[in-house]
Amino acid sequence: QQQSCTIESVVPWFLDTMPGCYFRQVPETFRMDHIKAISAIKDANMDLHMNLQTELPDGRKVLTFLRPGTQPGRLLELVEHLPWNQNSKEYLPLSRVQVFGAQDGSLSLSVFVYGEEKTGDIDVKITGARILEYAKALQSGEYSDDERNPEPSELFERDKLIDYLKQCSETYITRSDPRRFLKQRLLFEGVSGSEGMAVSVEESIMDEHDAEGRYWVDIAVANSLPQVALQNSARLLFLHKFDVIRAHLDVVSDGENGNVTLLRMLVSPTDSDAENEETFRLLKREIKRSKWLDPTTMDLVFYRYPWLRVQRGEIITAFCSLMHPVMGKENPLAYSKANILEAVTKERYIGHAASIADLFLDRFNPTRPLSDKDLEARSEQLRKTIDSDVEDTNASELLNKMIDIVKHTLRTNIYLPNRYALGLRLDPRIMASEGENRELPYGVLFAHGRRFNAYHVRFRDISRGGMRLVTPHSSEQLALESAHQYDECYGLAFAQQLKNKDIPEGGSKAVNLIDAVDMSDVAKNFVMRKSVKAFTDTILDLVVETEDTRENVVDLLGKKEVLYLGPDEQVTPEDINWIVKRAAYRGYDTPNAFMSSKPRGGINHKEFGVTSEGVNVYLDVALRHTLGIDPTKDPFTIKMTGGPDGDVAGNELKILIREYGENVKIVGIADHSGCAEDPNGLDHDELLALVNTSKTISHFDKSKLGEDGVVHRIDAEEGVKARNSMHNRLKADAFVPAGGRPNTIDAHNYKHFLAEDGSPSSPLIVEGANLFVTAEARQALFDDAGVVIVKDSSANKGGVITSSYEICAAMMLTDKEFFENKEAIVEEVLAKLRNLAKMEATLLFREFENYGGSLPHVSQVISNAINTATDALTVALESLSKEDREVLLPLFRSHLPPTLANMAFDRVHDKVPEQYIKNAVASCLASKMVYKEGTKFIEAQPKENLAKVALKYIEKEKEICALKEALSNVDMPESEKNMILELLEAGGARTAMNLF
Repeated sequence: QQQSCTIESVVPWFLDTMPGCYFRQVPETFRMDHIKAISAIKDANMDLHMNLQTELPDGRKVLTFLRPGTQPGRLLELVEHLPWNQNSKEYLPLSRVQVFGAQDGSLSLSVFVYGEEKTGDIDVKITGARILEYAKALQSGEYSDDERNPEPSELFERDKLIDYLKQCSETYITRSDPRRFLKQRLLFEGVSGSEGMAVSVEESIMDEHDAEGRYWVDIAVANSLPQVALQNSARLLFLHKFDVIRAHLDVVSDGENGNVTLLRMLVSPTDSDAENEETFRLLKREIKRSKWLDPTTMDLVFYRYPWLRVQRGEIITAFCSLMHPVMGKENPLAYSKANILEAVTKERYIGHAASIADLFLDRFNPTRPLSDKDLEARSEQLRKTIDSDVEDTNASELLNKMIDIVKHTLRTNIYLPNRYALGLRLDPRIMASEGENRELPYGVLFAHGRRFNAYHVRFRDISRGGMRLVTPHSSEQLALESAHQYDECYGLAFAQQLKNKDIPEGGSKAVNLIDAVDMSDVAKNFVMRKSVKAFTDTILDLVVETEDTRENVVDLLGKKEVLYLGPDEQVTPEDINWIVKRAAYRGYDTPNAFMSSKPRGGINHKEFGVTSEGVNVYLDVALRHTLGIDPTKDPFTIKMTGGPDGDVAGNELKILIREYGENVKIVGIADHSGCAEDPNGLDHDELLALVNTSKTISHFDKSKLGEDGVVHRIDAEEGVKARNSMHNRLKADAFVPAGGRPNTIDAHNYKHFLAEDGSPSSPLIVEGANLFVTAEARQALFDDAGVVIVKDSSANKGGVITSSYEICAAMMLTDKEFFENKEAIVEEVLAKLRNLAKMEATLLFREFENYGGSLPHVSQVISNAINTATDALTVALESLSKEDREVLLPLFRSHLPPTLANMAFDRVHDKVPEQYIKNAVASCLASKMVYKEGTKFIEAQPKENLAKVALKYIEKEKEICALKEALSNVDMPESEKNMILELLEAGGARTAMNLF
C-alpha cells in the first residue's frame, strides 16, 4: 500500500520531468520498471541511485542506471565501468544506448542493451512507414524552405531507403525520429565500405524544452567496437568541456564490411569558452582520430597534457616506441619501453619533447617544409637547450635520439587527413646500434597505431615478403617482443633476401606487434584485423602517388617505391582480400600484385604445399649426400616441429608419405598444442587425417600409438616440458623444424640438442621454418657435433618463388584469365620451384664437399654470389640501350611458367614496371650463371667487371647452344657425340670466354 501511494506521487512528477523523447523511444515495460525502481528508492528514503538488469525475450541483456542529478562526465563514468567489455571473457557487443536527463536536473537515466538484435524478419515498409513518408515529403520539396531538414538525396528514394531499412534493427527503426534517421543515413553512407569516421555538429533547435546553446553531435564509426567508440567520444566531449544531456547509440549492418556504429549526443557546454567554431573544428578532428589512437597517446594528450594536442602526442609516443629496439640494446633496464616513455614525458621534459614534435611537424609541413639548413640550425639549438636544461643523462640521450629520428625521416603521413596510423619512411641508419656490423637495409617503414607498432624492412628497391602478426600473451612478453621486434624483422627480411635470389624481388618482411593482452578472443581478433588494416593503409600512404599524397606528403626520398606483401603468421584470407581491395582504392599501380596468396586469384601456399615441396627436395638430396640414405629405398626417421594443421608441417607430412611411404618413420611432432612421440613411427593414416581436418597434434588418437608411443598436451606442466624439449630429446636421422618461434635453438641452449657423449640427436637439420636456429647455434652445432644444417634461406624458398610468380601473373593476366588457367599454371610453378630447389641443393652439396666449411656458410655464399651478380647486372642494364635490353628479354620469358608466358608475354612492357623487368632479367641471368658455374666463378671476377662478364657469358652460351644444335646432326657414334655434348654443356660458355 505504501509503495502504491509512492507510485501515485512519482508518476505525475515522472511524466512532467522526463523529456518527451523518453516516452517515444523507451518501451512501456521499461518505463514501468523505471517508475517502480524510483518509487522503491523513495520508499527507502535513499538517493536516486540504482542499477537494474533485465533480459529481453530474444535473450539480449539490458542494464539501466539511475543516478541522482546530472553532471558533466556522468556518461563517461558509466561507460568506463560497464561489464562485458572487450577485456571480458564474457564479451557481449553493445547494440543500443539511450541516455536521458530529467528536465529539472534531478535524475539521469541510462539504458545499455547488449547482444545483437536480429534483422530481416520484419516488414520494413510497415515498421518504417513514418520514415518512408517523411522521405517522400522531403524528396517532393515539402521541406525545401526549412533548413533544419536534410537536402533531398537519391539515398532517400523509396527503393533505396527500403534496402537500407532492411539492414537496421526494428528497435532503431521504430524508435527513431525520421529526420534524425535520414541525417544518420547520410553519415552512414560517408563511411560505408570503409574504416572511416564521420562527424556532424548542429545546433539543437527542434526539440521541446531546448535551451539555447545545446548541440547535437552525430557520429558514424565504421567497424569499431561500439563500447569503445562511445567511450572515446564521451571522453573527448568531457575533455572539451561538454556535458552529455542525452545520447543514443545504434549499430547498423554494413554487409561484408562489418557494421557501423551510429552515435547521437545532445551536448551542452559547461564552459562558455567551449562554445566557438575553433572548439567544434578541433573536437570533430579529434573524434575522427580517436578510433586509431593508441591508449598511450590518448592518456598523454587527453589526461596528462591536453595542451599537447593529438598530433604532437602521436609523434612523441611513436618516437618512444621506435627508440625502444635501438636504445634497449645499450641498456635494457634503463631503456625499457616503459622507462623510455616515462623519461620523455616527465613534466620537466615534456616541453622539450613537444619542441621536437614541432620540429618534425615543420619539417614535413606540406605548405612550407623546413629546409635542410633551417632543420640543422633548429636541431642544434634544441640540442643546446637540452644539454643545459636536462640533467638526467638517460632523458638527454632519448631527446637527442628523437632529434635524430626527425633528421632520418624521409617521408611521413602525419598531414594526411584520413590516415589510420602514423607512418615514417626512415633512413635505415637510424636503426643501427653503435658498433653494429651488418648489412644496411635499403629501406625501413615504421607505423605506430592503436595497440600496435609495426616495421617493414627491405633489402632492395623492389621487394616482397610476408606480413606477420605477433600477439604476446602477457605484458612481460609484450615488452620482450618490443625490445627485439626490429631485429626480428631485420633477420626475417635478410633471410628473405638470401632466399629471393632466384626471383626479381629483393627480400623484405613486415612484423606487426599487437597489444591484445588480457582481451577476450573476440576483442583480440577485432584488434588484430584493425592492426592489419591500419598498417597496410599506412604503407600505402607512404608509397602511392595520388593527388592526396602529393598535396600532403613531403617527399625527401625523391623516388617512387614498389613493394609487395605476402601473408605470414596470423594473417587471414579476409585480411588478404581487404589489402588487395584497399590497394586498388588507394591507387596502387598493380593492386592484384600488392598481396599474394589471394583466396581466388592467387596460389595458396598451404593448399598447394609450395614451401614444403622445396623443403622436401633439400631433405632428399641431404639424406643422400650426408647419411648415404636413398629415401626411396632405405628406411629413415624424422622428427618435426609444426603441427599437422600448419602450412609447412602439414604439407611436409603429406609429401613424405606420398614420396617414401613406409620407408619414412615420423618419430615425433610438436606444435603449440603439445607433442606426439613414437619410436616406431606415428601412424601415417592418423597423421593424414589430422592434416586433412586441420587439427593439431594434441588430437592424435592414442589408440593408434605403438607400445612406447605417447601424446603430451600443454594443459599439464609435464606436457609443456615434453613439447618444449621434443626437438632436443628424440633421436632421428633428420630434424625438420617446420614451425615454431624464431631463435628457438640459440647459442645459449644448443647443447641441449646433443647427448651426454656429444653426439647430436639428429645429424641433419633441414630448416623448413625461418630462423628456428640462430646463426651462432648453427655454427656451434657444426663445430661441436658435425651437424649438417640446410639453412632456411635455401630450404624453404619455394614459398617466395611461388609468390613471385603470382605477382607476375597478377600484373600480366586478368583475374578471369588466371582463374581459367590456374590449374596449369600451378603445376608449372611447382615444377619450376622443384627444379630451382634441385639446382641449388646440388650446387650446395657439391661446394660443401669440394671446399668444406659449414653448410649454412655455403648456402649464404651461394645467395651472396647470385645477389652480387644481380645487383651488378641491374646497374649495368641501366646503361644499355632499349634494343640491347630487348635481346635479353627471353631470359625473363623462360623464367615464367610456360602457360603464363604464352598467354601474356607480349603485354610485358604495358603491364610490368620497367624496373621490375630489369630486375627479372638480372636475377635470371645471375642465378643461371651461378648454378651452372659455381660461386668461385663469380668470386674470381672483379666486381667492376662482373656485369660485363655476365653479359658476355649469355652471348657465348647462345653460341654453344647453336654448336650443340649443329653437332646433333653430325654422323658419329652416339656415345662420343653425347660425351662432347656433356662437355659443352658443363663448361662450354666459360671455356669460350677463356675463363677457367
